Amino acid sequence: MNIEEGFKNLICLFETFLIDQGVNPTLALYLNLLLNILVLIMIIIGVNYLIKTFVIEAFKSFSNKTKTTFDDFLIQTNFPKYIGQILPLVIIYFTVPYILVDFPLAIKAFYFLIDIYIIFLIVWLIRSFLRTTKSYLRTLESFKDKPVESYIQVVMIIVWLFAFIFIIAEITGKDVLNFIISLGAASAILLLIFKDTILGFVASIQVSVNDIVRIGDWITFSKYGADGTVTEITLATVRVQNFDNTFTSIPTYSLISESFQNWRGMQESPGRRIKRSVFIKQNSVKFITPEDFEKYKNIQLISSYLDDRQNEINAYNTTNEIDKNLPLNGRNQTNLGIFRKYIDTYLNTHSAVHKEMYIIVRHLQPTEHGIPLEILCFSRDKRWENFEYITADIFDHIIAAVSYFDLQLFEAPSGDDIRDYFSKMNPESPKKEDE
Repeated sequence: MNIEEGFKNLICLFETFLIDQGVNPTLALYLNLLLNILVLIMIIIGVNYLIKTFVIEAFKSFSNKTKTTFDDFLIQTNFPKYIGQILPLVIIYFTVPYILVDFPLAIKAFYFLIDIYIIFLIVWLIRSFLRTTKSYLRTLESFKDKPVESYIQVVMIIVWLFAFIFIIAEITGKDVLNFIISLGAASAILLLIFKDTILGFVASIQVSVNDIVRIGDWITFSKYGADGTVTEITLATVRVQNFDNTFTSIPTYSLISESFQNWRGMQESPGRRIKRSVFIKQNSVKFITPEDFEKYKNIQLISSYLDDRQNEINAYNTTNEIDKNLPLNGRNQTNLGIFRKYIDTYLNTHSAVHKEMYIIVRHLQPTEHGIPLEILCFSRDKRWENFEYITADIFDHIIAAVSYFDLQLFEAPSGDDIRDYFSKMNPESPKKEDE
């Protein structure tokens, strides 16, 4: 007697015993079936317990001793747990047909269900492995800013698509190859259904290949109200944590189809740009007089410059016999020109300003608000809070220094300005007293 025949006799042992005891054969059959199912359940529970106690725990112990973190992530994604289901599944797969030998319809339903379960188990194993790979790659410096999530999602979509095809083929009883061929006719519908997924996949590849956005980049996307750090790049969306700690989701395809601002260049450069303007009243600009010259010489940052510049101007005017009875004639210094030189010198001596990058103080085209005097330089410290402090510190000084050069800043008149003006025009008018 071979092993298979011995196993069959073991399965039917209780049924034979009951029949020998005079029990109805039909009842003996069902009682034997119930007993075999209960025994099988107990065996599966015991095998699961042994696998969990010894195999999985041994794997955890082994992973704790290894230097690589890949096996640690395998445990976190339950990969050993799914592997441990293979042995009980094999036992069930080969045992149940013998138990249900007298129930052909039940055997057919069993094979259908077990095949479906095998498909899902394969998907779970692949998903667990891919999640492990994603987590492991994120620990590597070269992959921290790459959209690994997008590629994992693409692979998972393909895996689920094939799983769906196998399940449908199993339900309909068709051959898998014929089923795939029949789907060709519905390709247009499939493209329409997965349009966003396909666009997202294409966008993810372009974003990665062209290095448009990385995880950790600071981006500004006004259309979607995003202004913050990229925390995740997936197949469909890019997640941005704004500086107010809110989150904004941006369609991945928008990164290649629309315009946005990526501040990575600033973060990688030696300094962060400061570019602001102050508006000078045009009627406060004038040629300096000898009295003004003596007053401005007390400003240490430009005292030597004033002497050198004035000597050069005097030499020119003398050589060309310029009539200086009228200040307009010849070459002259202006209070605005001296102020510009003062700002330039101030920036070049400021400890927080990067000296090896542009430092420019220039006029822009005059407007109805006055002459824009633009300051362009770079802060050494690129951190936002420190950058704003440095910028404010520089412009605090510039605004306070304006009056020392007999210049005035433009400012739209307020209600108090208008009231003071009319009070001066009509000093006898009663002033409104505070209640």
